[in-house]
Amino acid sequence: MRSIVPWFLLVASVSLHAQAPFSKGVNLTTWFQASSPRQIQFTKYTKEDFERIKSMGCDVIRLPINLHAMTSGEPDYIPDPLFLEFLDDVVNWCEELHIHVILDNHTFDPAVNTDPAIGPVLVKVWTQMAEHYKDRSDYVCYEILNEPHGIADAVWGSIQQSVIDAIRTVDSEHYIVVGGAGWNSYNNLDELPAYSDDKLIYTFHFYDPFIFTHQGASWTDPSMVPLSGVPFPYNSSNMPAVPNALKGTWIEGAMNNYASDGTVAKVKSLIDIAVNFKNQRGVPVLCGEFGVYIPNSNNSDRVFWYDQVRKYLEEKNIPWTTWDYQGGFGLFEKGSDELFDYDLNVSLLESLGMNVPPQQTYVKKPRTTGFAIYDDYIGAGIVDASFPGDGTLDFYNENYPQEGTKNIHWTDVTQYNAIAFDFKPDLDLSLLASHDHVFEFWVKGNVPGVMFDIRFIDTKTGATDHPWRLGKTIDNTFAPWDDVWHKITIPLSALEEKGAYDNGWFPPEGKFDWKSVDRFEIVAEHQALTNIDFWFDDIRVSGEEVPYEDPVTDVDEGMNSFNCQVYPNPMKESVAIQFSLMNREEVHIDIYSATGQKIRTLAGEFFSPGDHAISWNGDDNCGTNLSAGLYIVQVRTSDKFLVRKLFKVL
Repeated sequence: MRSIVPWFLLVASVSLHAQAPFSKGVNLTTWFQASSPRQIQFTKYTKEDFERIKSMGCDVIRLPINLHAMTSGEPDYIPDPLFLEFLDDVVNWCEELHIHVILDNHTFDPAVNTDPAIGPVLVKVWTQMAEHYKDRSDYVCYEILNEPHGIADAVWGSIQQSVIDAIRTVDSEHYIVVGGAGWNSYNNLDELPAYSDDKLIYTFHFYDPFIFTHQGASWTDPSMVPLSGVPFPYNSSNMPAVPNALKGTWIEGAMNNYASDGTVAKVKSLIDIAVNFKNQRGVPVLCGEFGVYIPNSNNSDRVFWYDQVRKYLEEKNIPWTTWDYQGGFGLFEKGSDELFDYDLNVSLLESLGMNVPPQQTYVKKPRTTGFAIYDDYIGAGIVDASFPGDGTLDFYNENYPQEGTKNIHWTDVTQYNAIAFDFKPDLDLSLLASHDHVFEFWVKGNVPGVMFDIRFIDTKTGATDHPWRLGKTIDNTFAPWDDVWHKITIPLSALEEKGAYDNGWFPPEGKFDWKSVDRFEIVAEHQALTNIDFWFDDIRVSGEEVPYEDPVTDVDEGMNSFNCQVYPNPMKESVAIQFSLMNREEVHIDIYSATGQKIRTLAGEFFSPGDHAISWNGDDNCGTNLSAGLYIVQVRTSDKFLVRKLFKVL
């Protein structure tokens, strides 16, 4: 075992290695943070996503992994082969693209203190992980444990030493990321022993001032969901009152002190604690997490905070990985579908000094071809949104698949739990539904007499709308549950209205909208599936390609005597449609979506000769404010016709 010696004796020997081999990057969260390898949606990210991340100027990805759940558990903690298969692909992508990847052991429960007896588990896990990756390139790094907390510094320091020693018995080459207790706080760095290893990177996390970065967070104690509008930097005129639910808590005290804590100078002074540690020890230091939660924070203040923190870290030669890429602390616009080419928060990327890829306005168009929902893996543009409860849901069952190498196994499911596939973004399936396309899948069951529902759910578009269901109940009339694979094919046009649940039940009203389909579900609607097994494979929408001509073109017909203008374009809060008439005429003005669905009627009446202006504030006929995107303005009289493309931006 390596000895622990005073840090000041090691400064000279390690100072030549005082910089990490990377500079900036992101955390890819909620990907490998699953309860088992079989709950990882591996297709959530692809090599193309890694290429996109690199194109922004990133050279490192920190990959949070629920690592202990990726093993066989007690007593040997052997890494699961499926997990290693997935992780090897990630490592391959990073090596091919020359991106560093930090394998972050993110196995921790924020509500549970780190067990002082965790050392042997960490030794077993990391010895095997190091054995598996010892011959891979220097782009691979190991991070022993994310945010240990509720454990004495000395105890944690000793545990971390034992894990370092265990890794070095099989791998002396790869960097190891180590951190202090207290949630990887900068305050705990100096409590770490001086490890006699010259390939360590010391990490800390930065979320100060906490009431700014975490306003709206539900996982804090107490919950900060009621807290909103805390500015950065402090501004007395914009400072919100303490919510009643938070009075008498530490948050009230933090808000009372915010005039001094909510400043750039204070932020820099806290980062300086890590800087001083870096300089005194002569070791590489990484800011492995920093960020501001999106929902309740002002975007301009959020951008300013990132700008100040990032610049100061770089000024002090501290590399960083922001928390996170997508999600609540991510790099995309609030409430968006987080599409790389359409939804990036440009001002935020600029504040992080990243390359900003060109952004386009997203236009939803009807699908013209069928697509796979599940085919060994969940399909492209689909997110697992399942809620299996206490049952078993395995997307990678390898026992006797009907197609390919894998199938879905579903068992012991509570009633109303579901396998759910969320379309990102929502899909327009109207052409497929009207052109004889079918929904088809393979299914196998083992208990006669049971049933489940399949259903598509459309998008709730406003307060008066509901998420309507269209589906079918699948029972023994479709296939005998005889432990044999059966193919079920149902025309989309034959699916039945199933009503909607929206904080209460709403019976069918014939309002399901194929133009905006949010998700597909397989649900235990009628009964619990206790001791009942179902298997599914090759789930898809099929049919011949449908011809489709994009209707989005500017058209002027007979406009010489009809002066009409639409401005500003792009629009933000409102747009004006101005026109002049030589004679009294009936004028119709309508707004359409990019796919031709009428969403607002602005005029349909006679106008007198002269100049006129009609204003549109971006809402539909129900008064719901529409999202950013491309819309069509159509103006027509008895003999004149105008179509204008109109871009609505946030």
